[in-house]
Amino acid sequence: MSAVRTYLDYNATAPLRAEAREAMLAAMDAGGNPSSVHAEGRRARAIVEKAREQVAALVGAEPRDVVFTSGATETANQVLRRAWGTVLFSRIEHPCVVAPALQSEGRIEDLHVGADGRIDPVALAVKLEAMSAAGHLPQGRSLLAAQMANNETGVLQPLGEIAAVAREHGVAMLCDAVQATGRLAIDFATSGVDYMMISSHKIGGPKGVGALIAKGGGDIPPIVIGGGQENRRRAGTENVEGIAGFGAAAEAALRDLASMERIGAWRDRIEQEARAVRPDTAVVGSTAPRLANTSSLAVPGLASETLVIRLDLAGYAVSAGSACASGKVGSSPVLAAMGVAPDIARAAVRISLGHATTADDIDRFIETWCGIVSVSRNSSVTLPRASAPAAQHHEAAIAAAAMGER
Repeated sequence: MSAVRTYLDYNATAPLRAEAREAMLAAMDAGGNPSSVHAEGRRARAIVEKAREQVAALVGAEPRDVVFTSGATETANQVLRRAWGTVLFSRIEHPCVVAPALQSEGRIEDLHVGADGRIDPVALAVKLEAMSAAGHLPQGRSLLAAQMANNETGVLQPLGEIAAVAREHGVAMLCDAVQATGRLAIDFATSGVDYMMISSHKIGGPKGVGALIAKGGGDIPPIVIGGGQENRRRAGTENVEGIAGFGAAAEAALRDLASMERIGAWRDRIEQEARAVRPDTAVVGSTAPRLANTSSLAVPGLASETLVIRLDLAGYAVSAGSACASGKVGSSPVLAAMGVAPDIARAAVRISLGHATTADDIDRFIETWCGIVSVSRNSSVTLPRASAPAAQHHEAAIAAAAMGER
């Protein structure tokens, strides 16, 4: 395995930013419980509230709209486990949305996405009109979940139009903005969205911290009870160190938004070079607006797991675009919902760039990618004998991690 590592899997998690690390260390030294009234407690409370302001600024919200949680999964469960009468969502949503949605005691409605991976607002309006006429959209008890950007393909939803249609029919809206945060300018205040979920570790903050964004903290009952923290929206002593790192990462991500133009040019170059060496390379979602940092590439006949392992051994961290469970390869639900051909879905590899990516990283990655796929054109790609133990380790790791990866 290469001693030089290049990380190109930012959609899974972003490396910890220096600013976040510094803020976390300072918070560790500060001590104190933010619920305490003495000086040490007030100091801890000030750290939490500063972070709340930083996170709010990143997504165009007010500080009072931010409720800190352990991450997007908890946030999704908090919103979706309310007693909704009807829940609407598409199969391109992340499992942390799909799983609790499927457990809803109310009516469950699938939303169709096109070949470009997007919900059609016109078709949505027709569907909601029919549901309303049939009495299937109980007022105040209907929820539509739609992501801002897809974790596998980077495809962006027409969120403003979707929110407008939902609001017109009295349907509340939950937006998964995890992948979009820090990569797009977000204005929660004007988005038309009722609830938004974001995550710290996707923007270079620590893992285990996220937030629910809702007007005034929202009207969603807490799922963690036993204390009055977070304005009684989420019980338990706040993770001061993690929240401090989240806030610092949010401030840095807001500052770095302009870098997305440069990152988008690098993404486009990767796709152009990949197609130049293998013209049959598919770029999944390329007909739709996408996140500037994300590319889903598929080389027909070259399994994604094989390519991921070869790239890892060469020093590059990327992700497979298909999921493994119990050691068996299965097509991604996202790509299946888009109607992507099975042979393309099985070959899809996600490359995602971020704040620490450099031009040199891109040059070296393109050279390595082109070398691997060129060899595969006329021969099957197999791992060298000496790498067999590493290959077995990788296969086990892929199977173990697939269910939790974004």
